[in-house]
Amino acid sequence: MSLFEAVRLALQQIRAQKLKSFFTLLGVMIGVMFLITVVSIVGGMNAYMKDELIGKIMAINSFTLRHRPYVNMGDVTDAQIRDWRSRRRLTNDDVPVVAEALPAGVKWAVENMDDVRASTPYARPRQVRAFTVSEQYFEIKRMGVTQGRLPTPQEFAHGTPVVVIGHDVAEHFFPSLDPIGRQIRVKGVPFTVIGVAEKQGSSFGISFDKFMTAPEKSVMSRFLNQHDVIDGVIVQTASAPSMLEAQERVRQVMRTRHRLRPSQPDDFELETSDSALAFWNKLKGYMVIAGVALPAIGLVVGAIVIMNIMLVAVAERTREIGIRKSLGARRTDILRQFLIESSTLATVGAALGVAGGILFSQMIAAVSPLPASIEVWSIFVGVGVGAGVGIIAGVYPASRAALLDPITALRQET
Repeated sequence: MSLFEAVRLALQQIRAQKLKSFFTLLGVMIGVMFLITVVSIVGGMNAYMKDELIGKIMAINSFTLRHRPYVNMGDVTDAQIRDWRSRRRLTNDDVPVVAEALPAGVKWAVENMDDVRASTPYARPRQVRAFTVSEQYFEIKRMGVTQGRLPTPQEFAHGTPVVVIGHDVAEHFFPSLDPIGRQIRVKGVPFTVIGVAEKQGSSFGISFDKFMTAPEKSVMSRFLNQHDVIDGVIVQTASAPSMLEAQERVRQVMRTRHRLRPSQPDDFELETSDSALAFWNKLKGYMVIAGVALPAIGLVVGAIVIMNIMLVAVAERTREIGIRKSLGARRTDILRQFLIESSTLATVGAALGVAGGILFSQMIAAVSPLPASIEVWSIFVGVGVGAGVGIIAGVYPASRAALLDPITALRQET
């Protein structure tokens, strides 16, 4: 019997005994469905974390020199917190030394940040995330404006009290008004709004548009940090390899400035998107393990059901096997026929599981905050796993069929 004929016979069996076939395929279908669903949710979460969360915080091919990590996900011990608090803060004196150590053409910007209470005559006061930055910050962040303009080099150099505000700040403090040219006050000091930044979006319900950004030399810096202290230096290079070179240069400069011995660890952070995602990558590994282990239970159950159904099929078709053997069919022919039938059954179940997994993951994404991203490779893995389960489950029934004595088989059915 040819491969095509064996597959056609298996499909005929499914059509002829729909209810039995459904329960036969159910275990494989559920296992593959959950495999596709978990992989889709993990893939969606991974893309969301990289592009929507960390991608909003950190620019591409960039790292930030800080005295402690800015993005902390996961458990942090008390000892680690104490170590961070005891570290030396970065100061303005560090900036020219770091800038001089960077390769030519590398962009960098000083960044300070904290929450401040802002007010205007048009709305009640509110807490706003305030930034003070140096000139190349907006270029590194690829942040433009929808209204107004960005600060000029002269405004950066002289610390002019001007601000670029986010969309949420504009809507709250200047309802139904054009904010450009109007003033927003922080601790009684007026800052002139010169621009409204492009919408940055939100992540996990946290808006990235509740901010105002002023030149680093403006009086706003005094509201955010102690005198001469800065929060970080953002460094951006043209490519990932050149970023590693720049990181190493900054590391050596800072270790020298802090007089660290070779055996001592860094007392500063060079934070990248990978380091910020370290906890998520660890959590993702656990989710993948769970996503493989749980569907495996369904696949084992499905394999047992398929094996039992195939044993029943061998018993019901004993006479057919005897006739085929008496007409010259070899053991390998019988073995191949039943293996193809069992793998076809499982593959059909896996295909239905793939369709169910895609549908289920999209439903979860539609009714919950969890994103879903269909991974093409998981579809092929799901179908391949289903076929493999069918082959494994069909080995014993196929072997029994192949070993039947033709004369005994013919007598048994008469």
